[in-house]
Amino acid sequence: GNQVFKFAVKVLDEVARETVAAAGMTIGDLDWLIPHQANLRILEATARKLGLPRERLVVTVERHGNTSAASVPLALDEYLRAGKIRAGHRVLMEGVGGGFTWGAVLATM
Repeated sequence: GNQVFKFAVKVLDEVARETVAAAGMTIGDLDWLIPHQANLRILEATARKLGLPRERLVVTVERHGNTSAASVPLALDEYLRAGKIRAGHRVLMEGVGGGFTWGAVLATM
C-alpha cells in the first residue's frame, strides 16, 4: 500500500538523479522520462519530485496496465511509433519491481 508507494517514488527519484549525474547532465536535460508503468500515482509523484514537467512524462499505464518488466519497452515503443520520441532525444528509462529492485538507463535516441 502506502509504504510501497513511498518506497517506489523515493528510489525512482534517487536512481534518476544518480543516472543523470553520472552522465554529466541534469534532470532538466531530459526530453522524456519513461518510468515503470506501475500506476498513475507513482508516475506523477516521481515526475513532481524530480521537477519534471508532466508533458515530458511518458504514461501508457491506462492502455497497457502494469505489465511489469515489459512496461518500459512497451511505453518506449508506443512513443517511438507515434513520433513523439525522435532521434537525438534524451530518454531516461527506469524501473522498480519484484524483490524491491530498481535501476535506470539513460539513452540518446
